[in-house]
Amino acid sequence: MFFRASTKDEARARGLTGWVRNRPDGRVEAVFEGDKQVVENMLAWCRKGPPYAYVDRVEVEWQAHVGTWRILGWCIDRGGMKRSKPHVNAIPV
Repeated sequence: MFFRASTKDEARARGLTGWVRNRPDGRVEAVFEGDKQVVENMLAWCRKGPPYAYVDRVEVEWQAHVGTWRILGWCIDRGGMKRSKPHVNAIPV
């Protein structure tokens, strides 16, 4: 399904920064940093995912903006491959 790579591509296309990784329990976890409306649009994309993805649910935890990812850009953790169940920490600017 390429959920991590697709998530990174979609977020970058929207001008968001952050990271995405597979968790040991099979979920996909991501942090998005950017304008709140853009982050919300990204969350809407996550609820559907890329073609052929199965999204069970998206859990969102809003956090204070720290600006770390504006410097670092994007990171993908290439952990074990399992079925994607996204969990998102959304950080609005």
